[in-house]
Amino acid sequence: MYASLSRLAALPATTLVCCAHEYTLANLRFARAVEPHSLALAAHEAECQSLRDRGLPTLPSTLGRERMINPYLRCDQPEVIASAVARGAGGRDPVSVLATIRQWKDNFR
Repeated sequence: MYASLSRLAALPATTLVCCAHEYTLANLRFARAVEPHSLALAAHEAECQSLRDRGLPTLPSTLGRERMINPYLRCDQPEVIASAVARGAGGRDPVSVLATIRQWKDNFR
């Protein structure tokens, strides 16, 4: 999974990310649990909440934005690594970090 996400992350920043469902706010709540000090996440969450309050979609996104806010694309960042280690990651490498935060998301409420 990490290799696939790395190939995706290597695409140009302007690449559109088109999701089939409007899960942005729920995904941002999880991302903020992983990176609670991220100003980029806080700003994007506020922007998305404003869009949803007006009945507007938050999608599509861009790969550039996802690189700044998506914890699955940020497995090499210190705060993401620390959160994964706190959740029992077997190592600090991106594969261990991704596996841990993915499992965490499966049970996140």
